[in-house]
Amino acid sequence: MNYALYLGRRLALGSQGRKASPGVKVATAAIALSVAVMIASIAIVLGFKREITDKVLGFTSHIVMTVSPNEGDHVITLTPTLKKLLDSQEAIKDYSLQISLPTILKTPNDFKGIFLKTLEDKATKEFLRSNLISGRIPDYSNDSTRLDVVISRMAAAQMGLNQDDKVDCFFINEDVKVRRLRIAGIFDSHFDAYDDLMVYGSRGLAETFSGLNSNQGSSILITIKDFNNLDQETAELQNSLNSATAEGLIYKNYTLENAHVQGASYFHWLSMLDTNVIVVLTLMMIVGCVTLVSGMLTIILDKKRFIGLIKALGAPGNKVRQVFIYLALRVAIVGMIIGNAFIIILLLIQDNLHIFKLDATSYYIDFVPVEMDWAAFSLLNFGVIIIIYLTLIFPSRIISKISPAETMRSE
Repeated sequence: MNYALYLGRRLALGSQGRKASPGVKVATAAIALSVAVMIASIAIVLGFKREITDKVLGFTSHIVMTVSPNEGDHVITLTPTLKKLLDSQEAIKDYSLQISLPTILKTPNDFKGIFLKTLEDKATKEFLRSNLISGRIPDYSNDSTRLDVVISRMAAAQMGLNQDDKVDCFFINEDVKVRRLRIAGIFDSHFDAYDDLMVYGSRGLAETFSGLNSNQGSSILITIKDFNNLDQETAELQNSLNSATAEGLIYKNYTLENAHVQGASYFHWLSMLDTNVIVVLTLMMIVGCVTLVSGMLTIILDKKRFIGLIKALGAPGNKVRQVFIYLALRVAIVGMIIGNAFIIILLLIQDNLHIFKLDATSYYIDFVPVEMDWAAFSLLNFGVIIIIYLTLIFPSRIISKISPAETMRSE
């Protein structure tokens, strides 16, 4: 029996050195292609989630705090009590006041209604800098840049504006206030719904228009430490604000909206991508397993006489089955190595050079984004090996039906 098993192991090892049969080549290629497609699907969807989430947060924040609509005065004043309450929240990483004002930009030939927003928090500055296509992000610590603004490519094109051009800005309230602004930078996020309406300027400019002071604004932008707990942290912060109002510590009702609410349509679209990935993973796994099972059956039929011989020498059927499962697993692992090597190199190239482009009007991004999540890739490969092994158990049972006597007689 030991000699028979030795022959079986030699078969498994020796067959790798011979020219592979067409069935084995097809199985190897199918596994390589399936694994490559699965890894690419995960990397691309994770890349889309990162890019779209960053864009939504760039125009809003993790949480936006405003005065409730039923309050007569919609101005937020960052009082010492409110500041103390926000500082006491362990989940909050940072927060800042923002002023957002409806204004009108006017050139000699055109005009456009926009929202002028203050450019103060670091996250917004980094977001605009990453999407800047012309000019610079102003440094508002210098008073000479007080009238510099950053405008979107879409708005600039509509009004025929370029970098360093001047444009009049009107704010209409009880009276009309006008300032001549200079275009310091032009950005393009491909989020047309936001790009069409947003212009960013200094807090000094916004205070001049609105009459607010340094501790007042139209909203508070809040960044939390763990975005994955966004909904839970939003609810807890809302409860803290409600309790403080009930106890008379603060005298206005505040409403919180997080990024999941403000960017609901975008996050819904991303959730649909998750479904697509599950479908792709399932189909590719089925293709790989079916092809590998076919390759295994081809090997078994090709070695039918050999199977009968080692069974006649006393090798148990389950031991012989293990030999052929081992053979098929080796084919699968070779295919997985090829698939991993090919797709990871391709994804690294795409991540750095953005070779594959997209229509930004449809996908909000002008290139195929990827995120190299090595933990997810490792887990996928481990899962593929386990599923393949379990899949191979059933077809290997055909070996137990091979009779040594019949195989010898047929020969």
